[in-house]
Amino acid sequence: MTHNTPLSPRPLRHLSEVHRRVLTAAQLRSHGVSTAELNEQCRPGGPWQPLLPNVILLHPGPATSEERLHGALLYAARESAPGVPAQPTADEPHRPVYADAVITGLAALTLHGFSSTPPLLSLDRVDVLIPRLRRLRSAGYVRVLRTPSLPTPCAVTGLPVAPVPRALADAVAELTDAAAVRRLLTEAVRAGHCEPAAVVRELTNAKLLTRPHVVDAVDSLVAEGRAIAEDRLYRMVSEYGLPDPVWNVDLRLPGGPHLGGLDAYWPEQAVAVELDTRAPRQDEDALWSEYARKREHLERLGITVVYITPRKLRESLEQQATVVRTALMASGDRDPAAYVVVLPR
Repeated sequence: MTHNTPLSPRPLRHLSEVHRRVLTAAQLRSHGVSTAELNEQCRPGGPWQPLLPNVILLHPGPATSEERLHGALLYAARESAPGVPAQPTADEPHRPVYADAVITGLAALTLHGFSSTPPLLSLDRVDVLIPRLRRLRSAGYVRVLRTPSLPTPCAVTGLPVAPVPRALADAVAELTDAAAVRRLLTEAVRAGHCEPAAVVRELTNAKLLTRPHVVDAVDSLVAEGRAIAEDRLYRMVSEYGLPDPVWNVDLRLPGGPHLGGLDAYWPEQAVAVELDTRAPRQDEDALWSEYARKREHLERLGITVVYITPRKLRESLEQQATVVRTALMASGDRDPAAYVVVLPR
C-alpha cells in the first residue's frame, strides 16, 4: 500500500477531483443513474462499491484517505444539500460544499499537521460533528458527534475541519491513555497550533477536567505554555534592545502587604510586564477580577502594568516590544511611583 501516510496538503484542483470518485446515491440519480444500474454496478466484483450508506465509491479496490474523508462528509452533510458543488472558478473548478458537517477528533488533528496522531488510513473511524437536532447515526467508519453549536471550521486541503482546540477536546474525550493525551496537548503548544488557554476552555466545555489523566496533562500543558512564553519574552527584550529588567519578582510595600508577582520589572521606570497565560475572558468574572484588582492596585501606586498574552508574543513580538518601550519612555512624564520592595520570586 502506498496510502498509509498522513494526508499532506495538496492543491485544491487535485482534491476537486475526489467528488467525481465518491458520490451519494442521490447525486448519481441526478446524473441519470437508475437504481437498477446502481445495483448492477455495485455487485460483488463490479466496478463500483458502497463506501457508506448511500455513499458510493466509483472504482474497485480500497479508498484513498481523501476519498474516505470526502465520503464521511458526504454521509454526514445535511441531506438537503450534501456535497453540492459551489460555482466553479478557475482555481477551484468544482469545490464541494458540505452543509452542517465538520471533521473533528484525531482525523482533524492529522489534517492540521500533528505528527503524534495516526496516519489517516490507519484510523478505524473519522469523527464528524453535526448539529445536535439532526437525526443521523454513526455508520461504517464514520462516528457522528452531535453538538449544540458547530464550530467555525478551518479549510484544510479544501475540507471543513474543526479548529485545533475543539478537535483536541473531541479526541481526548475518547482517549484513556494518559501518555497519548499528554503527547497531543504538548504538541499543540510546542508546534504553535494553539495557546493553552484555548485548549483548557474547550476541555472545560466538554467537562473533561474531572478526569485525573486529563488534569495531569493540562497541568503539564500550562507549564509548557508558560515556559515557551517566558522564553519569547526574554527574546523580545534582547532582540529589540530594551533595557534589562529584573526578572520574576514579587513586589511588596515596605513593611506592608504583598502586591503580586511579575514576570519583568523595570524599577527606575516603574514599569511591569505580566504574562497573561490564563488569558481570561472578561465574562469570566472571578478570573478577570483578580487581574483587574492587581492592576488597579499597582497603578494607584504609580506602577504601569503591561499584560501580554502568549499569542501576542508569538504573532507580534515587535509590536509588543514597542508597547513596552513606549511605557518605559513615558515614565518620565508621570509622577514618581511609590517606593516598593522588589524580591525574587
